[in-house]
Amino acid sequence: MMSLRGRTAIVAGASGGIGSATVRALLARGMNVVLAAPQDALLDAIAAEIAPFGTRTLTVPTDITSRRDVDLAVARTLVAFGRVDALVNVAGTSTSPSLADASDADIERVLAVNLLGAARMMHAVIPVMQAQRAGAIVNIGSIAGEAGIMGVYSGSKFGLRGLNDSVRREMRQYGVGVTLIEPGFVATPMNAAMANLPGPEIVADAIVRAIERPRRRVIVPASYRLPVLLVQAFPGLTDLVFGDRRIQALLNRDARAERANVPS
Repeated sequence: MMSLRGRTAIVAGASGGIGSATVRALLARGMNVVLAAPQDALLDAIAAEIAPFGTRTLTVPTDITSRRDVDLAVARTLVAFGRVDALVNVAGTSTSPSLADASDADIERVLAVNLLGAARMMHAVIPVMQAQRAGAIVNIGSIAGEAGIMGVYSGSKFGLRGLNDSVRREMRQYGVGVTLIEPGFVATPMNAAMANLPGPEIVADAIVRAIERPRRRVIVPASYRLPVLLVQAFPGLTDLVFGDRRIQALLNRDARAERANVPS
């Protein structure tokens, strides 16, 4: 079980709802935290909020679709703190749940951020963790990576699930834990059209626990665990339910409302 105080974590996607909650949770546990996210007002806001933590934080504007930015974020972390004890891949984006309604640019953007971005971040820190023979990687998937109901977004999260399993097995010999956390719907700007959702802190707390004690997979909130089991056990029923045009219409309506509430 990893003791977190004095350790160093990179949070990719640190300016989003789950990312910023994760930054706060890790700082509260005594970690040094590197904020890696696109340079925008959201990153400025969380950087200003955590300024009182002083040298325990480092903000590195990062586009995870750029290998140059990814390598720079890791290099600056090593200069500032000397090691990388944890990587948290939180960054994510979405588009229409219907592949037919997504543009080619939408498809490229979702895969570039959700799958390739996470792969690049892991590829950049793995040599560091191998040399240390210690570390923890936490990838944020989605229950949509268990049930194919959201077009290319589900595809990206299915891909991340497979990549997470492969890297976990590869890194076991080096003492590096690799955990996949699959949230259901939580209260973030991406889901602003939905009411009565748990806050992103529920995911941040799961991330902290996964760094301390890595595990294969965690589904949060716990209420989603039974539906995921049912989807896996009865794929034909899932086909019937989510193949219904009324369900598809609801998914598309909610997705349009959510995109309208996501800051640009």
